[in-house]
Amino acid sequence: MLKEFKEFAMKGNLIDIAVGFVMGAAFKEVVTAFTGGIVSPLIGLIFDSDFKALKYKLKDGTLNDAGEMVGEVFLEHGTFLTNVIDFIIVAFVMFMVVKGVNKMKKKEEPAPEAPAGPSQEDLLAEIRDLLKK
Repeated sequence: MLKEFKEFAMKGNLIDIAVGFVMGAAFKEVVTAFTGGIVSPLIGLIFDSDFKALKYKLKDGTLNDAGEMVGEVFLEHGTFLTNVIDFIIVAFVMFMVVKGVNKMKKKEEPAPEAPAGPSQEDLLAEIRDLLKK
C-alpha cells in the first residue's frame, strides 16, 4: 500500500496541482494586498471613509464595568465587498492564465481521413470486367 501511495504521489498531475495550489495561495496574498492597499483606499475616497471598515450597526451594545462596549452587532459589508473584489481579480487572472496555456498548447491536427476505397459498385464492375477476360 505504501508503494502504491508513493506512485500516486509522484505522478506529474499531483505535483502540478500542489505547485498550482501553493502559487495560487501566494497570488491570493498579492491580490489581497493590492485590494487592501490600492483599490480599497480609492473606493474609500468615493464614500469618504475607509472602504474596508464600512459597516452597518444592527444592534446597539451596552457598556460593561470596564467601560467597553459589548453586544454590538454589525453588518460588515465593506469587508464582504473587498473579498468579492479579491475573488473577481483572482478569477479573472486565472481565466487569463488558462486561456494563455490553452493557446500555447499545440492544437491537435485532426487525423487524416483514410482514403475512401472504391464503392461496392466499382468493385463489382471490376470483378465483372476481370471475369469477362
